[in-house]
Amino acid sequence: MPQTLEAQHRVPDALAGSRLDQAAAELFADHSRERLKGWIKAGALTVDGRPGKPKEKVVGGEWLHLVAELEEEARFDPEAIPLAVVFEDEAVLVLDKPAGLVVHPAAGNPDGTLLNALLHHCPALTAVPRAGIVHRLDKDTTGLMVVAKTLAAQTALVEQLQARSVSREYDAVVTGVMTAGGTVDAPIGRHPRDRKRQAVHVTGKPAVTHYRVVERFRGHTRVRCRLETGRTHQIRVHMAHQRFPLVGDPVYGGRLKLPAGASETLKGLLRDFPRQALHARKLAFDHPVSGEHLTFRAPLPDDLLLLIDALRDDAETMT
Repeated sequence: MPQTLEAQHRVPDALAGSRLDQAAAELFADHSRERLKGWIKAGALTVDGRPGKPKEKVVGGEWLHLVAELEEEARFDPEAIPLAVVFEDEAVLVLDKPAGLVVHPAAGNPDGTLLNALLHHCPALTAVPRAGIVHRLDKDTTGLMVVAKTLAAQTALVEQLQARSVSREYDAVVTGVMTAGGTVDAPIGRHPRDRKRQAVHVTGKPAVTHYRVVERFRGHTRVRCRLETGRTHQIRVHMAHQRFPLVGDPVYGGRLKLPAGASETLKGLLRDFPRQALHARKLAFDHPVSGEHLTFRAPLPDDLLLLIDALRDDAETMT
């Protein structure tokens, strides 16, 4: 049976001037913009109690009220894909995602995704939008994700994400030697010419990444990034914007740079590293039922450990 969702949010002043569908996508972040646009057109999402239009501008202060029936996720097939479960109870599931696993089905990946695996692991997730997924990792990014097992837990976790009270830390290896850490506060949106890419752009959504140096090598740096916001490809875009692109990034990595005099082993690892060198190492949030503050950590995967060891050996050999 479909569930009825009822939720409301007040439009903050920071979104003044945005289109209604854009503001709704920001505030009701667990639903796609296209789905929200449909609800606006159907009158299921109202503005101060009146019907709205997707393209109308908001001024700030309006109350957006959503009452809609949620479709079950039954159109996606459960699949017996192994999951590395770190923690699970009646409300949430925390997992360590491997590289190569797409989070949600899309045109190019209709099955074999984390969502399919979740429906097999917990069939009751058919009653929760997106099978409880509240945030994503890119296909080739490894590490920690939290999944809600009930609608109430999903709503609570989305509210924490919107309030920026969920702590997310990542380890990354970037090209170039950083002198110090810092903060990137630069809006991210669709690239104006390449719709498959994201870019720092004045019309983008606010995006803030804090980063610090963990270890320096001869031509690379291991950094630790903490997200305030969760934009698509945020760390990858922000590090490339700083002229320190992630090793192995097929989209934002730029031209391959090899340290002078590097061993053939290191050269091979850098040339053939199969993905962006990014790992979600730490995740912390308040449990949506008990309120207990939970913190989880995931060790670096083998491919990143091998790369870091090779960079470390290279730095020691050349000193």
